[in-house]
Amino acid sequence: MNKRIDIRHPEKLKNEPSSMAKKPSWIKVKAPLSQGYIETKKLVKKNNLKTICEEASCPNIGECWSRGHATFLIMGDICTRGCAFCNVKTGIPFKLDPLEPDRIGLSVQKMGLRHVVITSVDRDDLPDGGAGHYVKTIDAIKRYSPSTTIEILTPDFLKCDDEVISPILNSEPDVFNHNLETVPSLYPIVRPGARYFTSLRLLSRVKEIKGTIFTKSGIMVGMGETRIEVSQLMDDLRMANVDFLTIGQYLQPTPKHFPVKEFVTPVTFEHYKKLALGKGFLLVSSTPLTRSSFHADYDFQLLKEARRKAWNAQKEVNKKCV
Repeated sequence: MNKRIDIRHPEKLKNEPSSMAKKPSWIKVKAPLSQGYIETKKLVKKNNLKTICEEASCPNIGECWSRGHATFLIMGDICTRGCAFCNVKTGIPFKLDPLEPDRIGLSVQKMGLRHVVITSVDRDDLPDGGAGHYVKTIDAIKRYSPSTTIEILTPDFLKCDDEVISPILNSEPDVFNHNLETVPSLYPIVRPGARYFTSLRLLSRVKEIKGTIFTKSGIMVGMGETRIEVSQLMDDLRMANVDFLTIGQYLQPTPKHFPVKEFVTPVTFEHYKKLALGKGFLLVSSTPLTRSSFHADYDFQLLKEARRKAWNAQKEVNKKCV
């Protein structure tokens, strides 16, 4: 019987290793040792669940799991892409697990989550890119834990028909997130399996189909991008009517991954935040340790409040124009 050889990143085997730059003081995080972290880890293991926190080596895992918050990874832990920055395994994935949506739903119920984030690997091997599995997972969460708000962080569905996202939106998640990850000039090196404008079109299409849904996107900095490129990316996202932008420092997972070009200072992150808010985003999270789902439960409340204030301000403007 042939066994699958477990090589985490086969596409990076021939890469020349680069030195791992020492992290500055503002990137340091505490070791995950709390009781809350241990309990979350036990629940994840007991229910045979995958999390992007573990698979992507997220630096915030200690804080998030201590608060009983985890970002669930669906459709397996093997991605069909090979992005130069990502620590998720690459290869030929296994078949979808039909019981996974119910396990996710039950876990959300057991954890008593007010807000949950669901993400996935890219599944270019599936005709719908896994859209149907997202629908089943959202439906299961609503069945087991009706009061929980749901945020999804999806792939780009690059090889699928435009309409594959309609059933996902019909299942009514509260936030639709898709990350651009980096500026377009770096896509051929950093994200060769994706297309910048396909990702933008996905985010724009979501708003066209369901105008009231919150949309969100994130990027990493410190990969060689310029400030002008980051500013243009913000403009592109606003043209797609994206509500919420996250910006965080890229951290190199292994010597074979794309190297860090710069550790961006907290002052620059604050500059990016002010710039983005000035361009019209409802909410911006821009710090070295910001990640897509970091503080997602808290940020969702801020997002709702920001929209309420924006609508009220627009009403006042409309009154003055009458």
